[in-house]
Amino acid sequence: MEYEILDKINDPADVRELKKKELVKLSKELRHFLIESVSKTGGHLAAGLGAIEITIALHKVFNTPNDKLVWDIGHQCYPHKILTGRKHLMPSLRKKDGISGFLKREESKYDVFGAGHSSTSISAAVGIDAANKLMNDSSNTVAIIGDGGLTAGMAYEALSHAGDMKSNILVILNDNEMSISPNVGAVHKYLTRIMTSKTVSTLRKGGKKVLEKIKPIEDLAKRVEGSAKNLIAPGLFFEELGFKYYGPVDGHDVLGLIEILNNLKDKKGPRFLHIMTKKGKGYKLAEQNPISFHGVNPFDTKTGKANVEKKTKEQTYTNVFSKWIEELAKKDNKVVAITPAMREGSGLVNFQEKYPDRYFDVGIAEQHAMTFAAGLACNNIKPIVAIYSTFLQRAYDQLIHDVVVQDLDILLAIDRAGIVGADGETHQGIYDISFLRVLPKIVIMTPSDESEMVKMLTTGYNHPGLAAIRYPRGNITGIDFENSFSKSINIGKAKCIRKGVNIAYLVFGTMLSSIKKVAESNNATIIDMRFVKPIDEDIIVEVCSTHRYVFTVEDNTILGGAGSAVNEVLVKYGINKIVKNLGIPDETIPHGNQNDILASIGMDYNGILGTTSNHIKFMEEYEKKVR
Repeated sequence: MEYEILDKINDPADVRELKKKELVKLSKELRHFLIESVSKTGGHLAAGLGAIEITIALHKVFNTPNDKLVWDIGHQCYPHKILTGRKHLMPSLRKKDGISGFLKREESKYDVFGAGHSSTSISAAVGIDAANKLMNDSSNTVAIIGDGGLTAGMAYEALSHAGDMKSNILVILNDNEMSISPNVGAVHKYLTRIMTSKTVSTLRKGGKKVLEKIKPIEDLAKRVEGSAKNLIAPGLFFEELGFKYYGPVDGHDVLGLIEILNNLKDKKGPRFLHIMTKKGKGYKLAEQNPISFHGVNPFDTKTGKANVEKKTKEQTYTNVFSKWIEELAKKDNKVVAITPAMREGSGLVNFQEKYPDRYFDVGIAEQHAMTFAAGLACNNIKPIVAIYSTFLQRAYDQLIHDVVVQDLDILLAIDRAGIVGADGETHQGIYDISFLRVLPKIVIMTPSDESEMVKMLTTGYNHPGLAAIRYPRGNITGIDFENSFSKSINIGKAKCIRKGVNIAYLVFGTMLSSIKKVAESNNATIIDMRFVKPIDEDIIVEVCSTHRYVFTVEDNTILGGAGSAVNEVLVKYGINKIVKNLGIPDETIPHGNQNDILASIGMDYNGILGTTSNHIKFMEEYEKKVR
């Protein structure tokens, strides 16, 4: 489809040349293009639809990229990508070797700061502004936060610091009705335009000088001003932090936003603009159900239904966790579920409906989630923290100091472990084994299928201490698991899946299904290790004593991972054996289809079989040399 205005936009400089009517038309065209584009590729949709007008206004008013726009999270960044020369690349969105679904500095000079996790924009903007001052750079810095980003403590830490430093930044809260304030009308819009105008600023300064000479009137004016602010401005909190607050205003009035941004552009110091937007704006289905259209697979724009093959009935590991925790909650009223704003993603929708008093969504606040769980555990409640692997990283300090040191009874249900695919570097769950296994007393489990998963969840629930079970994004293998709900397994004990000769694979997690095919080709032994910690030392010693070539396999980084734990056992017992570790290489892993990524790093069937053959050849040549 051809677009009259959008097709002429190659970079923000073209936006700055547009007239008022063209800007309004661009908003409509950009919204239509975004819907059509994401319907084909999948991705984050609803937040971007709500950010169309503010994106256009920002690029119209500010001289990007010299002026810096720091976007939060990235869910709302697609319009920004389209206006900054990447419109023709949108068909490659989130695909291998295509453009990212988030902000990436190496992708574009307009992506000032990489954004995959929430609530980083204000901190980054404060840092950028501090650097500007050190270099005598007078360019503007704008942080755009929203979509729940102000539920994280990090954002408030940054606001406090910015106010104290008197940072020359503009913070824009894109409040999409899923954030902190209700919608407001034309009165607020009018007041904000008046409050940001140069005329009013001049009058304020002049008025203060006059009032200073008449003390009683000055006191009265201060009292009146305070009362008026309480009535019309919900931003006193931000003003107490040192920000000049403006808003709320209509975030879908592109011309009004341009006027306001022009008024604010030349002001100095910390400024806070509160805009009201509608998540999913302009696409009725997304407006009605913004949660479902937050992140989507390719879909039919008319019906909103996903364009997928008939695999919708297949269950995922997340579904299995959902069923398990609901069954557990029936039996134990001390079980509670905690999530950092990932109710749908972690499979807790039904749990919330059935057990609302035992469900806690703490917002985008992983650190609080962990210490909150610790507080519950101190009072004889059993917390189950459902959290993505990549988000658990944010709570590491609390995990150590508030849980491990106090030896508290908490179960971590770690979703999205391993390669997650389209969300890319910031969301790959490939570090948790490495950073968890160094913690004393923790039990770490890696299920190979859904039956093992529910047994391990039950084992972790029964264990009187910190336990973690990690499971991947994606479909289960299809075996029966409901008969395993009440079963548990012996902590620290692996099991033999297949007996072969000469070659052995020690497997951690769901890579087992790929290894089974490999083992059929080379008649190898397969050990499902089950536990990273405590690791089954006996079976490691036995396998290394009876097999010539031993491999470890995991979907965590090789450095510090489960394979490293195996190597440590060999060192402990003085066993002179070279074990080949297979896992995620020492590099950031980009976005793309999960299977494509695994193939690219040699972790699919062909890659593992090839690595096995190459290692055997290497060892044979090495042994000849040392004889």
